[in-house]
Amino acid sequence: MYAIQTLNKIAACGLDRLPRDQYETATEIQNPVGILVRSADMHTMNLPDSVLAIARAGAGTNNIPIPQCSERGIVVFNTPGANANGVKELVIAALLLSSRKIVEGLNWTQTLKGKGDEVPGLVEKGKADFAGPEIQGKTLGVIGLGAIGVMTANAGLALGMRVLGYDPYISVEGAWKLSREVVKAGSVDALIAEADYITVHVPLTAETRGIFNKERLARLKKGARLINLSRSGLVDNEALLQEVKSGHIAAYVTDFPEDELLGVPNVYCIPHLGASTPESEDNCAIMAVDQIREYLERGNIKNSVNFPDCDMAPSGKDRIVIINRNIPNMVGQFTTVLARRNINIEDMINKHKGDWAYNIIDVSGDLNGDLEKELQSIDGVVKVRILPNCR
Repeated sequence: MYAIQTLNKIAACGLDRLPRDQYETATEIQNPVGILVRSADMHTMNLPDSVLAIARAGAGTNNIPIPQCSERGIVVFNTPGANANGVKELVIAALLLSSRKIVEGLNWTQTLKGKGDEVPGLVEKGKADFAGPEIQGKTLGVIGLGAIGVMTANAGLALGMRVLGYDPYISVEGAWKLSREVVKAGSVDALIAEADYITVHVPLTAETRGIFNKERLARLKKGARLINLSRSGLVDNEALLQEVKSGHIAAYVTDFPEDELLGVPNVYCIPHLGASTPESEDNCAIMAVDQIREYLERGNIKNSVNFPDCDMAPSGKDRIVIINRNIPNMVGQFTTVLARRNINIEDMINKHKGDWAYNIIDVSGDLNGDLEKELQSIDGVVKVRILPNCR
């Protein structure tokens, strides 16, 4: 029986994918082997030694202590792309909100309450104050061409915009899905020099923090509109406000309200609604559950933020999975141990990601009780699991 702890409410359609005769799920559970989480802060949690995997029902993993998990051989998953359509649709809304002064118009219309028969005439007189440009024919710059960025770029084309894209690390899958009509920009600065609208879809890292700093914001086209539905910290708020108040930047839309941004004309703070759709929550839950189940039952890894993707079809043989530091001669030591015990390797895969490596080994032979202990004793090995008759 696999014990799974849920730190947040996880959509039932996801939990229903865990067979009840094999899995137990609860918010309070002793010695879980897996944890499903959304936004709960795990940095101060005391994770039991039993934990093998954590699956975040969402893309961001800032709430999970990744380095500590890696050191303990805990695989951390996220669900990139599961909420992509929800975020893409909010980007489309942000394009229109930043252009057409819809928010201001709605707020002004409410002030007409009680004017009776005068309302239609007042509307006709006042509507000119809320005019704004159409987005068709304008240039949209998309920074970051992951699942959300690709969908956003393609949507921009469908809306009649010219689209520039920039991502030096675009995946093969992303490249396949991206329309050929999207123009490749050579750099962020080349993109912002041409774009009337800019939307950013990159994770918050040491390299991307403040990617829109004072100098870069000043280089945006006059009248450009900036959209940030990715992460707080990508934009220097103080510098942004200076550019908005001067009129150099026409509007800023963010999904991450902060005190200094509130109440500022032409700054639109959405209350973190990017993935707040029932469809996104369902998709994230399903993906998170499927990934953690595949790892626990078959040892396969997909969409881990700290270990490499590693997938091998089960053969019905006993399977050994090993997490180790990415240092020389590790595989040789594993095969030596197995050969000494007359255990035959039927199939094997080894992948690495940064400082860490992962191995799946299907074997035949006698896997007696101390094999796991012997493999675990090899210097550099962090975690060993044996999955009998893996199917």
